[in-house]
Amino acid sequence: MTDSKYFTTTKKGEIFELKAELNSDKKEKKKEAVKKVIASMTVGKDVSALFPDVVNCMQTDNLELKKLVYLYLMNYAKSQPDMAIMAVNTFVKDCEDPNPLIRALAVRTMGCIRVDKITEYLCEPLRKCLKDEDPYVRKTAAVCVAKLHDINAQLVEDQGFLDTLKDLISDSNPMVVANAVAALSEIAESHPNSNLLDLNPQTINKLLTALNECTEWGQIFILDCLANYTPRDDRESQSICERVTPRLSHANSAVVLSAVKVLMKFMEMLPKDLDYYGTLLKKLAPPLVTLLSAEPELQYVALRNINLIVQRRPEILKHEMKVFFVKYNDPIYVKLEKLDIMIRLASQANIAQVLAELKEYATEVDVDFVRKAVRAIGRCAIKVEQSAERCVSTLLDLIQTKVNYVVQEAIVVIKDIFRKYPNKYESVIATLCENLDSLDEPEARAAMIWIVGEYAERIDNADELLESFLEGFHDESTQVQLQLLTAIVKLFLKKPTETQELVQQVLSLATQDSDNPDLRDRGYIYWRLLSTDPVAAKEVVLAEKPLISEETDLIEPTLLEELICHIGTLASVYHKPPSAFVEGSRGVQHKRLPGSAGSGESVESPDPGAAATETPPAVIPSQGDLLGDLLNLDLTPTTTTGPPPPTTSGMQMGAMDLLGGGLDSLLGGDIGGNPAMGAAFGAAPATMPASFNAPGSGGLDDLFDLGGGVGMPMGALNPPKAVWLPAMKAKGLEISGVFVRRAGVIQMEMTLTNKAMSVMTDFAIQFNRNSFGLAPAGPLQILTPLSPNQSIEAALPLSTVGPVMKMEPLNNLQVAVKNNIDVFYFSCQYPISMLFVEDGKMERQVFLATWKDIPNDNESQFQIKDCHLNSDAASNKLQSSNIFTIAKRTVEGQDMLYQSMKLTNGIWVLAELRVQAGNPNYTISLKCRAPEVSQCVFQNYEAVLKN
Repeated sequence: MTDSKYFTTTKKGEIFELKAELNSDKKEKKKEAVKKVIASMTVGKDVSALFPDVVNCMQTDNLELKKLVYLYLMNYAKSQPDMAIMAVNTFVKDCEDPNPLIRALAVRTMGCIRVDKITEYLCEPLRKCLKDEDPYVRKTAAVCVAKLHDINAQLVEDQGFLDTLKDLISDSNPMVVANAVAALSEIAESHPNSNLLDLNPQTINKLLTALNECTEWGQIFILDCLANYTPRDDRESQSICERVTPRLSHANSAVVLSAVKVLMKFMEMLPKDLDYYGTLLKKLAPPLVTLLSAEPELQYVALRNINLIVQRRPEILKHEMKVFFVKYNDPIYVKLEKLDIMIRLASQANIAQVLAELKEYATEVDVDFVRKAVRAIGRCAIKVEQSAERCVSTLLDLIQTKVNYVVQEAIVVIKDIFRKYPNKYESVIATLCENLDSLDEPEARAAMIWIVGEYAERIDNADELLESFLEGFHDESTQVQLQLLTAIVKLFLKKPTETQELVQQVLSLATQDSDNPDLRDRGYIYWRLLSTDPVAAKEVVLAEKPLISEETDLIEPTLLEELICHIGTLASVYHKPPSAFVEGSRGVQHKRLPGSAGSGESVESPDPGAAATETPPAVIPSQGDLLGDLLNLDLTPTTTTGPPPPTTSGMQMGAMDLLGGGLDSLLGGDIGGNPAMGAAFGAAPATMPASFNAPGSGGLDDLFDLGGGVGMPMGALNPPKAVWLPAMKAKGLEISGVFVRRAGVIQMEMTLTNKAMSVMTDFAIQFNRNSFGLAPAGPLQILTPLSPNQSIEAALPLSTVGPVMKMEPLNNLQVAVKNNIDVFYFSCQYPISMLFVEDGKMERQVFLATWKDIPNDNESQFQIKDCHLNSDAASNKLQSSNIFTIAKRTVEGQDMLYQSMKLTNGIWVLAELRVQAGNPNYTISLKCRAPEVSQCVFQNYEAVLKN
């Protein structure tokens, strides 16, 4: 009879019966009882009351019964930690059992019992099992170390288990080697800087030897470990590739992808003129093709990985186009992925074949797939110039089918073809205009409007066509409204006499009747341009457009490098780095491909967050009207070299100069022509509200007082540079930096690194308004272009007379950096000690009077823990950060230090620091008229005293 009988009973009073059976003298009855207990546990019944009775059954020679008891133990040890200690003696005894299966079973269960109380008792048995004569026991013990490290890392390190694990890499049994590598990799992931897996040529040789003989999952562990190694030169790289290549013919697809990952990485170091390089490219194609004959789910994973490989090295699969042709029974997710790869592989040699396929797909029944196929035809036209004419005629054939969604997609892609090949295929416009009435999707309508506006001079009734869209202007989507506004302005500039009424109508609709800020702003700009300088308007609106690029959806190079290093993992399926979807990814490392032959770049760089200071920088948080503020920054390099003059009447709102000539010139001058426009523009204040600059008598007003501050001497606290702007979020530009004081001047010392493929120039920097008015005292001095893979140091002097706005946290600084590629935003936090001035020492009498004068509600008290300085050492250390001790007195063995500091904006902060001899915990009381500052000042105290 099968074991299903154990799951059918639902008797009441069962626990009592089971208790009696578990204590029976008959072995068979005991085993039956344990099986019933496990069955109850499996279906969710609480059988923890039987814990002592089940544990008593451990003393048996029957392997099956022992397994069942261990299973129960793993499940309930956490909820019954005191009872679990009863089992320790049996574990110790079982670890010395003559049967290796029982020894391994004991050590495996020990690793699964996650109870702190009993881990120390298990160290001795584990040590014996790690040196056991049987390889099965050793391989199980290796994994147990990783599990134990997860529970109590310090214990594992103190007991020397990590060194034993490293020794197991030299074990004679390949499975032991594989498990040791897996365990060390697992531990290394949670400690990225520990260098546990010290990979060198000798270790790599041992791993490659074990690779041939261990199980498939063992091979994956070893291959993943190999992928983290950087060979010394191209010869070693070739040697490793030769020994890994046989894994490509493995039946397990995970092994194949892990091998591909290693080869893709090490190929970077092989010279391209090497014969072996060509051979390797040929060997990589067949295994990838074979993966596509698996079931759909595996096919999808393989295709997502192939998509990355093709972007990095299209030559691998350039002759394998046919395997990516869609089959009628492929699921939609496989079809769409195949289509994407087909376009990436399209070339002059195979374009006829590809187009014939795509035309066939455009007649399918699956709407999503048909849409993507029509788009693909357009992408082929843009990618392979020789095929453009054939693609356009194919698209026209599809438009003649009059299938609504096919027509709409075709119009969208023809717009892109016009952008790529101007003045070449405009003869088809008449055909497109015939289908105007059938367009109901925003993207297709916007594309058609763009075509009409762009080629208005060739379309006789262009004004009528655009007027027909204007009738339902407010019902259209924003995308269509914006396109319609631009198209009518283009039409007016080309045919001014006939379309004056039309342009006034659309500008009125866009500016007066619309709630959309984008639409309104664009309307205002056009209106002012047209009314002040029609010649300039023509130059701006009808300017020659840059040709669109061939591949608009390629993954950014630095991200692609990282994803190639993660082939065969979830990152390669999501096309996102692990840090983007792994929660608490403190230990996730950013990986990079090694440099080409001979460059010897490092493969891994620790996560930028790991090196950051206590408060790591974040991407710009949502902060009030932050977008408006940052978009109002003028990022053109300033010509002055000294600090900017203090503002008197308020902060001028400068517009970001991203259009070359600047928005200031576009929006300047008399509006003319439209009183409503004039009112709209005139209503905006030219300066900030006076309340921002009104001198205050105390409280928070002092925080916004813009009095100039004296620079500070070099302090004792020098934190390391933190990564403020990661390369992945700034198109390859990485900025790390630190705030320092040198010779009384606050400076922002930065390292700018170019991790992109193109040269970077024209750097400029600007700050958003902030709590203490920090602003650049001059332009960012980067005089030479920043080449790929080059770093440059820059020191930016700062003043404290810039515009003010309270930030959260108070010491948050939001920065915009511009270069020839784009504008990038980031935020960082500066230590408040940068703002402590040198004349911050109060007179004793003034201190006493001020302390009494500040209300008690403004007093904050904090604890500084684990500080082992005496009061004199603490006082000296704080003085280097311009925190001055005014008086010291001792009461009942406790030193009381009375201190003062003054911020650049004139705010005084008073402190009482209590230091008790022998007690590592200090108490600090802070009093200030602006109590918001106290938290930042406390954090500064803590940082200085613990540094």
